[in-house]
Amino acid sequence: MAKSREDKVKSLRLLEIDRIIREGGYPNAPQLEKKLEVSRSTIMRDLEFLRDRYNAPLEYDADKNGYYYTDPTFFIKSVMLSEGELFTVSAIIPLLEQYKNTPLEASFKSIFQKITDMLPEEISVNSSFAAGGIQFISDPLPNIDNVVFNTVFKAVKLKVSMDFQYRSLGKQEYSPRRLDPYQVICQKGNWYVIGYCHKAGTVRIYSLSRMKKISCTKKQFKVPADFDIKKHVDPNFGVWNNPTAPVKVELLFSKEISTYILERNWHDGQKMKQKKDGTVYLSFKSNQMQETLFWVLHFGSAVKVLSPPELADRVKKEAKKIAKQY
Repeated sequence: MAKSREDKVKSLRLLEIDRIIREGGYPNAPQLEKKLEVSRSTIMRDLEFLRDRYNAPLEYDADKNGYYYTDPTFFIKSVMLSEGELFTVSAIIPLLEQYKNTPLEASFKSIFQKITDMLPEEISVNSSFAAGGIQFISDPLPNIDNVVFNTVFKAVKLKVSMDFQYRSLGKQEYSPRRLDPYQVICQKGNWYVIGYCHKAGTVRIYSLSRMKKISCTKKQFKVPADFDIKKHVDPNFGVWNNPTAPVKVELLFSKEISTYILERNWHDGQKMKQKKDGTVYLSFKSNQMQETLFWVLHFGSAVKVLSPPELADRVKKEAKKIAKQY
């Protein structure tokens, strides 16, 4: 902790020395000592650091009794990152893969490119990540038209209705919709908008990847005071619109995957316990039964639904449909 503070003080001191030299006053060591209130040895180490680490074109002019840059265009770039901070940046950049289907990809890359451009030209980091030691694997993502993406965000911001053509899941044709968009939702790289659908006469959720021919209208709307996103979306299990009261889901996982289940937080407010036989009991509340069904099914025979009965029945029916295909 103390070393971290010292590094930050040193970075700020180097920036100040750089600024003073660039002002062209030919400062010498005694002047820098007085200005920065540090010892001569500290100033001399800082000057050597500028030469060695940042390749500063630093020279001493005997006639003017002070230091100057032989290249007047040189300056220390003002973003100095620690090794831990560099790791954070390097870890975030691969995560931008989940935005590759949206205009945000270009914006984020632009931001991080600016950060990169502000770093010193040479940075020595003795870590595996500097050599690309991190690999992120993301789910396949649907393509979203830039016009659709930007128009949806514009409509949400301006609170105006929008018209678009929509292709529902399982349908072949597009049909017209008018929506008062309340909020945009991103679920693991999949983008949705929730709002009042004029055609259905109720709140609906639409996938941005299934929209086309979209435009904002001039008709403004107000988000109802009683609108609660939590009634329509389960942050843990998805955006399948089902504005019903949450029910308790109880599951029993086999001992073969007990470690995998125990080491994760599957749902806020979950209760989890490993039984003597090695199986793991997990319970939570959700109103998104369709998304919960999909999640349960991907565990196959390694999980058993204890409750609610409706969920268990849906798993049975789905299992029978799957069996018929083989």
